[in-house]
Amino acid sequence: MNLQQELNPDQLQAVLCTDGPSLVIAGAGSGKTRVLTYKIAYLIEQGVPAENILALTFTNKAAREMRERIYQLVGVEQARRLWMGTFHSIAARILRQEANALGFTPDFTIYDTTDSKSLIKQIVKEMELDDKVYKSTAVLSRISMAKNSLLTPTDYSANQELVKQDKYLRMGRMGDIFFTYNQRLKAANAMDFDDLLFNLNLLLIRFDNIRYKWQHIFTHILVDEYQDTNHSQYRIVTCLAEPQNNICVVGDDAQSIYSFRGADISNILHFREQYKGSKFFQLKRNYRSTQNIVNVANSLIKHNVNQIPKDVYSDNEKGEPIEIVTLDTDRAEAAFLAKDIRKSVVNKRYSDFAVLYRTNAQSRTIEDEMRKLSIPYRIYGGVSFYQRKEIKDSIAYFRLAVNDHDDEALLRIINYPARGIGDTTVRRLLDTAHEHQVPALEICKDPNYYTNIFSAATTTKLQKFYNLILSIREQTTLLSAYDFAKFVLTSTQILSSAVLDNSPEGIDKYQNLQELLSSIHEFEEQEMNNDRQATINNFLSEVALLTDQDERQNDNTPSVTLMTVHSAKGLEFMNVYIAGMEDKLFPSMFAVTAREIEEERRLFYVAITRAKSRCVITNAKQRFRNGQIMFSSKSQFIDDLDPTYLHINKTADNNYSSFSQFDFPYSRYSQYSDQRYDTSTSYTSSSVAQNKRPIFSASTKDTTQAYQLTDSAYQQGTRVRHDTFGLGTILEAYRENNNDKIKVRFDTAGIKVLLLKFAKIQIV
Repeated sequence: MNLQQELNPDQLQAVLCTDGPSLVIAGAGSGKTRVLTYKIAYLIEQGVPAENILALTFTNKAAREMRERIYQLVGVEQARRLWMGTFHSIAARILRQEANALGFTPDFTIYDTTDSKSLIKQIVKEMELDDKVYKSTAVLSRISMAKNSLLTPTDYSANQELVKQDKYLRMGRMGDIFFTYNQRLKAANAMDFDDLLFNLNLLLIRFDNIRYKWQHIFTHILVDEYQDTNHSQYRIVTCLAEPQNNICVVGDDAQSIYSFRGADISNILHFREQYKGSKFFQLKRNYRSTQNIVNVANSLIKHNVNQIPKDVYSDNEKGEPIEIVTLDTDRAEAAFLAKDIRKSVVNKRYSDFAVLYRTNAQSRTIEDEMRKLSIPYRIYGGVSFYQRKEIKDSIAYFRLAVNDHDDEALLRIINYPARGIGDTTVRRLLDTAHEHQVPALEICKDPNYYTNIFSAATTTKLQKFYNLILSIREQTTLLSAYDFAKFVLTSTQILSSAVLDNSPEGIDKYQNLQELLSSIHEFEEQEMNNDRQATINNFLSEVALLTDQDERQNDNTPSVTLMTVHSAKGLEFMNVYIAGMEDKLFPSMFAVTAREIEEERRLFYVAITRAKSRCVITNAKQRFRNGQIMFSSKSQFIDDLDPTYLHINKTADNNYSSFSQFDFPYSRYSQYSDQRYDTSTSYTSSSVAQNKRPIFSASTKDTTQAYQLTDSAYQQGTRVRHDTFGLGTILEAYRENNNDKIKVRFDTAGIKVLLLKFAKIQIV
């Protein structure tokens, strides 16, 4: 392994540092994964046993890619012994060995988000709370936040700030729900995603012998994407690294974009303060993008105050300027994107193109225009394979067979396929189970032993269900994972019912079930190649630990990628379009504080640096949002870009040759013509202010408009009526970009800005 030939000088220095703490700041496209893999290979070459190296990533995909590269560097045998995986998967492996210390058995179930929400809904219903207030998503988010902050239910209820927030949200029983939720998890011998990290922290804090054991197993620790770590992950890494502190963290503070998941940028910003005397390395050469793209990204991110300064550079070609294109409407923006992609594509390599946006809602108009031009596209972020109902139901059978305490799995399948067990019976079953503190499946075995509330017919149905699960359970140790899964799908008649359904939905379900069997077969082969046992329980762990990034679709059809910027992190494309660069959209209207604005700027930085050769940034003057037309101004972040590297395209009204009525009230959007915008202009930050002028005086009338403004009409203070918003008072009327607009404070709908030629306004 000739490191000098394989690595540039900055990468080489980072790889050769093997002792003590080190921080590697890796700019976008600078070879971060290369450094991590070569560092692991170098440690093994220097005599560090592979089983003493812990490498933590954020996606299974990243772990697999790193392992495959290490295979090539040190061989399969060595690479197999590495402790490499996501935080959650490594935590699950450790907890399976140490579960008894926390009162769990090694075969505990891992609840995913759907399971957790279902349990929360059940608890809310039992407590007779308003499920419109105590929404499962909101409740789970609060519980997740608490667990990632290492708060127990008792800690949560004692925290006055959290209690105050709950009261403000009209969720005063949050503490009680949290307490009951944890109780139910423990009773079901189950952990949710956040418990994996929480309970690992608990092990390391409470049990000195366990902590010392794992500290001495992991003599060298490497962490990828350290800027994305939350408090819980930070504590795990800090604890395991002691006392040797042979820890190397790699990341880029400029790409810290997951605070909504609990990520804390201060972990990477303050690393050198935490580890005095730590080594510091910067990977500054960008191998991915052109010089213009790198330079414009640098000019953007330098406006952030909280950062580790770096000057990323590229030795690639200079490349095209970054294009800024302003369109009249979001529909025109979408049409521009589709037409520009069709015009630019070579040999139908649509996979070279990606359209990125801040919110999923923006994709609708883009999809419409892609379909009109028969451009193949793929949206990332839909329902993942393992979240489809028939798959979730099938896996619930696997789970209950492995863990008979898993009441959440039982709830999914007790009447699937239908066996005449209704909601009332299920509710009584759960009440009885909670009263006697036994699993619900145990009640099914002999309901009359515990209660006399079930009829003879219902008792028979419950016992038949129990016997079915028992027959399945007996096969868990006798059959391979694939044969076991096939047995379950056959014996429960899940597969046969899908075969008999000839509807498109039935065919789709059958194909999905076949794909489930294929995935288990592939899992078996993968485990055999890695010399590991391919049990159904291990398969369940792998499925439960899949992250959103791992669920992206993958087929061989060249397609344009449509996705949010958050989903695009870690990817790269030859051509990137960033749509909707408008204030209140990007940055988000919810970003208020300086810290939040800085994260939005980092998100824009991530979007720009996905591009290899061409980057186009678009914005619209009008956008249909929340059921109405909103007038937009370009994003404040465009002001941050160095105009030296930009080509500004400003639209003119005559670029639109026709008008078309679309599917929303009082709006008429202009269609994008085939003409490419070629009206260049220098960038001016005050363009909106220059284009805006009052229209109260007769001298500002535009005789080309379909209506005439008079001195007496639309005066400040004039009362008006609108068909949708009702009565209101005019605050202002003005002309902007050749459009006459009126700002009105409506009595019940608040302040609205309307386009006069479309708004149905009557003076009263």
